[in-house]
Amino acid sequence: MQTYDLEAEGLRGLNASLHAQSEQTSQTNWEVVNPKGSHAIAVGLDAPIEVSVQGSTGYYCAGMNKQATVHVKGSVGPGVAENMMSGLVKVDGDASQYAGATGHGGLLVIKGNASSRCGISMKGIDIVVHGNIGHMSAFMAQSGNLVVCGDAGDALGDSIYEARLFVRGSVKSLGADCVEKEMRPEHIELLRDLLARAESDAKPEEFKRYGSARQLYNFNIDNAY
Repeated sequence: MQTYDLEAEGLRGLNASLHAQSEQTSQTNWEVVNPKGSHAIAVGLDAPIEVSVQGSTGYYCAGMNKQATVHVKGSVGPGVAENMMSGLVKVDGDASQYAGATGHGGLLVIKGNASSRCGISMKGIDIVVHGNIGHMSAFMAQSGNLVVCGDAGDALGDSIYEARLFVRGSVKSLGADCVEKEMRPEHIELLRDLLARAESDAKPEEFKRYGSARQLYNFNIDNAY
């Protein structure tokens, strides 16, 4: 395992070293020590490597991730796994705003709570939050799955497209065009797989599903002013 002291050696050197692994992946395991809330740690990775961050990070940790596994042993600031393409990002603590925003693929696991706008404009990413999420989560979510083992805040799924939302706890309110939907057998199986991959012991039968009522897809003269 390669150990990198972020405080002593700097962020640019870390990300340059990790980016170099896209050409040769002999150094597949990395440990980052002394992150001390630094921003943009392990962004833009594109190699099947594993990066363990020993502490909390600032904004945009693991943004644009492809292939890599990034494990943050702490909490993260805004925009963790933003625009993620593939791979796995796991956060042991809490996540600030817009976790997994615009993500196209891969799996984001948050062991604690996520703040507002979790999964905003998600485009295929899978997100599993073991705790609660804040208001306006999954706003304009286009595809993918957001799984919440706790409660959801106001305006869940506002202006949602075809993403699937699964919530085990209460939902404070649903956003425009978001409705509760039937949990069919295929959703139970999908959820069972996601919970297992996220190391959650929650039962898929305990969740409710939410999604688009598809009432905002076409122009309606009654909505014009």
